[in-house]
Amino acid sequence: MGSLSLPSGGLIYIDSNILFYTVERVAPYVQRLDPFWQGLAARGDFAITSELTALETLVGPMRSGDATLEALFRRILFRSPTLRLAPVTMDVLERAARLRADYSGLKTPDAIHAATALEVGARTFITNDLHFRQVPGLSVVTPRDLAAP
Repeated sequence: MGSLSLPSGGLIYIDSNILFYTVERVAPYVQRLDPFWQGLAARGDFAITSELTALETLVGPMRSGDATLEALFRRILFRSPTLRLAPVTMDVLERAARLRADYSGLKTPDAIHAATALEVGARTFITNDLHFRQVPGLSVVTPRDLAAP
């Protein structure tokens, strides 16, 4: 397996599952994602995700009362220099509705992620959900596409 070649100068969109793998240290994904995050930091660059990701990632720790895990998610979501949150705007919601209408396999949260990535002009969409490949305009990369350390 070769190294991941990400387009230079383009925004990279991060799906929620990528943050789960990173923060919760899920093998084998984290071993492939750590170099990605380190590369962003070394370049002084950032990736982007939807504000929806905050909801998706904080529910579990809040439900279980895991304050440590919640703090870890909050740190990467709100204070990390390598991640920025894009707002869920009416334009995003309208585009998400169109995506759901056109691609019946997309659930509402996934349609919002796809629409956000398209709205911000992301050149790469990193996720572990292959159904995003049906969305025109998304260049989907999975953790499997990243080089193993």
